[in-house]
Amino acid sequence: MTNNADYGRLARELEATGSYRVLRRVDHSDLDTRVDFELDYRTGLVIDVETTGLDPTRDEVIELAARLFWATRDGVIVAVGPSRAWLEDPGKPLSPEIVQLTGLTDADLAGRRIEDDEVITMMVRADFIVAHNARFDRPFIERRFPTCRELAWCCSLNDTDWGSHGFDGRGLGWLLAQCGAFHGGHRAAADVDATLALLRHRLPTDRTVLAEILERAETPTWLVRAVGAHYDVKDHLKARGYGWDGVARVWGREILDEALEAEKAWLDVHVYRHEHLPRALGPSIAEMNWSKRYSE
Repeated sequence: MTNNADYGRLARELEATGSYRVLRRVDHSDLDTRVDFELDYRTGLVIDVETTGLDPTRDEVIELAARLFWATRDGVIVAVGPSRAWLEDPGKPLSPEIVQLTGLTDADLAGRRIEDDEVITMMVRADFIVAHNARFDRPFIERRFPTCRELAWCCSLNDTDWGSHGFDGRGLGWLLAQCGAFHGGHRAAADVDATLALLRHRLPTDRTVLAEILERAETPTWLVRAVGAHYDVKDHLKARGYGWDGVARVWGREILDEALEAEKAWLDVHVYRHEHLPRALGPSIAEMNWSKRYSE
């Protein structure tokens, strides 16, 4: 009879040929499950939501999953808490697209509600919160739990330079596959464990993804927004690294302190000269940190 050890040996033999790559199911059973690490370790919380749509001003959270973890100061995760997940009835029928995407139905959600006190306790207990695309999750969380604004957030999608480490793309499932693993689909709890697996992965630098994320997230930056920029300069902004904020309807990017003066000079020449027909005198510039970043 073949056992798990035999499967592991077979997988290693296949990979040794150089012709195969074998994906392992996400598994955190090797981690400690004690929860008394606060004094010596950093406490993090991975969080993920499923929603009725993409707009936090109109759409609702229908599923929320979260899992606490504890890591050393250099970003090595050593322990996890239990995986927690809740469903919530949005009070209106789900669209066919959301049913297909999430696998949830109106019957699954009928009469269900998220345990607010438990979620808030987990968020406040954590030193920082991680989501894969915090720009999406954080506004939904802050609208659903308004007392939990101003917490520290970081993002496994944007706070790691995946391309510089040889990764292709930034989608959760595809990144996980490139790390040699797979997870169980698009439900929130599965995505939380998948994100946790990304955080544990060691990059070619021998640092964990979590270590790099925390370093970037804790570094203060300036949010530069090209307010009033004419439509015709959008290609210049995009080539410069600016991204379009569909809610604020403005091009923006984050800049380190030492690059701010050069950025303002570039904008003066390429966006705010009279011939570019700007509708403002200059950019808006705001100091940014991980208590503000990705917030609505």
